[in-house]
Amino acid sequence: MVPLEYYLVVAGIIFTIGMIGVIVARNIIIIFMSIELMLNAANLAMIAFSRNLGSMGGHVMVFMIMTVAAAEAAVGLSIIIALFRNRDSANIDEVNLMKW
Repeated sequence: MVPLEYYLVVAGIIFTIGMIGVIVARNIIIIFMSIELMLNAANLAMIAFSRNLGSMGGHVMVFMIMTVAAAEAAVGLSIIIALFRNRDSANIDEVNLMKW
């Protein structure tokens, strides 16, 4: 049986990679994928805790997070496609909606 700490270390590494991707990246698609990585890291940690405690509550929460992530992916990708069609760029610096 794999100890809980191993799962948490992997989840922390995945979350850190996602956080660095959000901070450093200039492409909207890469930022979007990094956010998905962070959600998956949270799911992994929640499943690990749930398994360690012998509870099904964590599994239910993971299914809810996956549902929200799927809806976020659908809406987010449609917004990204609309921005790309209007601005012809996926660079976050060139897409500034607050300016005229």
